[in-house]
Amino acid sequence: MYPASFKQLQALVLVARHQSVSRAAEAMHVTQPAVSLHLKLLEEAAGVPVTRRQGRTIQLTSAGELLAGYAERILGLWEEAGDEIAALKGVTSGTLRIGAVMTADYLLPPMLVRFTTGRPHVRIRLQVGSRPEVIGMLSRDEIDLAIMGTPPREFPTVASRFARHPMAFFVAPGHPLLAKPAPTLADIANANLLVRERGSGTRAAIERVYQEQGVALAIGSEISSNEAIKQMTAAGLGVAFLSVHACTLELRSRRLAVLAVPGVEVEGHWHVMHKEARGVPKVAASFHEFMVEHAQQVISDELENPAFRDTGLNAPTAPGAAPAAA
Repeated sequence: MYPASFKQLQALVLVARHQSVSRAAEAMHVTQPAVSLHLKLLEEAAGVPVTRRQGRTIQLTSAGELLAGYAERILGLWEEAGDEIAALKGVTSGTLRIGAVMTADYLLPPMLVRFTTGRPHVRIRLQVGSRPEVIGMLSRDEIDLAIMGTPPREFPTVASRFARHPMAFFVAPGHPLLAKPAPTLADIANANLLVRERGSGTRAAIERVYQEQGVALAIGSEISSNEAIKQMTAAGLGVAFLSVHACTLELRSRRLAVLAVPGVEVEGHWHVMHKEARGVPKVAASFHEFMVEHAQQVISDELENPAFRDTGLNAPTAPGAAPAAA
């Protein structure tokens, strides 16, 4: 085979990932003809076709799939080499490839700000998705670290707890259930309970709560967006069950209120993890360590404000750095 350039390898990897030349071009910040040319030159170097069109998508041939796997490893090794050279100079650099479930999207920004402060050579590549999507990205090595509530069971990971993860019921400030002295789970089930889709961490948590309490769970609406649930709840269309971390802004602005249910307190833990079978770049290892050591304090700082003092929710205390079983 003739030599191939890094740009050609990158084009192949991105076309394989997006199944689209246009989306690969967007990711590379080049034109579509440029991506097509990279693929053409790569095919000439390999001596075999690497892609084929199937309907409206671009699929890889068997040779293309083989080359894409090697291309990802080559590009990853080259990036790691750059990070190692920077480390020799005492500089933390590289691209932090991290994936997070949708709920964690609300708590990550302040942590990323604090981590990158003083580390100007660190670049962030954050991908947010559903739990199955993030697990898929981690399994395919598209990300180095994942943030979610519970480590996946599909493959071994090295996971560490970094913060408490409180969940609660939320209503609009004028909701009738707020005037009830001791609302029950049955009351909530009869008041149009708004929950996330199956497979999400909060959905699993609410199902577990009702099962443990022996109360029938009646779901009013199943919605795959935290934002949509919050908007509907703020408009008075039901009771939401969400992560407290996803509702910090709404609590501060008094658009939502916590509906306390006596005897029901739901709390999990956030985990940061990487695949056990694959090492992580230095920048990812540094962020993993940062999360375990500092993330709980960052979250506590976010929650320490007057809006939270009136909700009955206390700012979490540090949970320590105990590793979680994968």
